[in-house]
Amino acid sequence: MSTTRQHPPGDLGREPEDAGVGARADAGTRADARPGVPSAAPVEPAEWQWRTLSLRQVSGIVPTARDFARQALHDWGWLPASSADRRAAAEDVLLVVSELVTNACLHAEGPDEFRIARTPKALRVEVADGGEGQPAPRTPHRAGRPGGHGMFIVQRLCLDWGVARVPGEPGKTVWAELAAPA
Repeated sequence: MSTTRQHPPGDLGREPEDAGVGARADAGTRADARPGVPSAAPVEPAEWQWRTLSLRQVSGIVPTARDFARQALHDWGWLPASSADRRAAAEDVLLVVSELVTNACLHAEGPDEFRIARTPKALRVEVADGGEGQPAPRTPHRAGRPGGHGMFIVQRLCLDWGVARVPGEPGKTVWAELAAPA
């Protein structure tokens, strides 16, 4: 697992331009090629299906993001869960959403946008904010102390996570990827 990873400009997994911010419908499949991204950059899978929610001037940001994610999981067949493993996977996603959005609220003056995507094998959560800080798990992790567990939880539950920045632009996108349930 990485704590941060710089990605090339444009590698933020946004919806296509015509999909609309805040829409609850699938954005459809993505094209493999992205203008402005060097050919050596990893190409995200064409089968990613994205949903985006603007969180600017939203009250109840964390529950709103969780509800949005829960609806996506329902639409994508993760919920209602047919087994204990599938239920645990969905709960892990919702916990990661809560932790990433809460961190943006506490450390970056709030999130601007929440994105969630899936492929048959993985799910990706992204929270974009205007903050300059660098999220990282507290080291050493002290389980008995209140607070400071968010990124430790994300690190433990996810296949990978990191921070993407666009050079010359303010803010960042904190992303996390989880495995799809078997």
